[in-house]
Amino acid sequence: MSQVEKSIEVDVSLRVAYSQWTHFESFPHFLDDVEKVTQVNDFILHWETKAEGVTREFNAEITEQIPDERVAWTTVGEPTWSAVVTFDPLDEVRTRVTLRLDYNPQGFTEKLGDKLGLVKRRVSGDLKNFKEYIESRGPETGV
Repeated sequence: MSQVEKSIEVDVSLRVAYSQWTHFESFPHFLDDVEKVTQVNDFILHWETKAEGVTREFNAEITEQIPDERVAWTTVGEPTWSAVVTFDPLDEVRTRVTLRLDYNPQGFTEKLGDKLGLVKRRVSGDLKNFKEYIESRGPETGV
């Protein structure tokens, strides 16, 4: 099992950052490998991803959700990974967003990518994308 943890400061309030992140259907706007996320019910997310030409569909279960503080989920079956996103207020209009991803690389290509630090770079890029996305949105939206 591998782990990566990265943080970024965003120039929006804690409430806006948390609320936008938990609009899971908006993930394709800032997570590069995510094609679509559908919230099936209060606890299940259906993911469609495409990375390095490999398409996957899987479900993830929301295992913890504390408003304005953290949200966590883990996959149901393969691939094996889990994520925790925490939100820390820096002041009234700035928030630190921290993403911790635990994952089990599958196959030669994913294992090689993990050794080369591709997942760490992808997480950093996704957080930068979230920063650009959330700061360009203006007031909170549901999308």
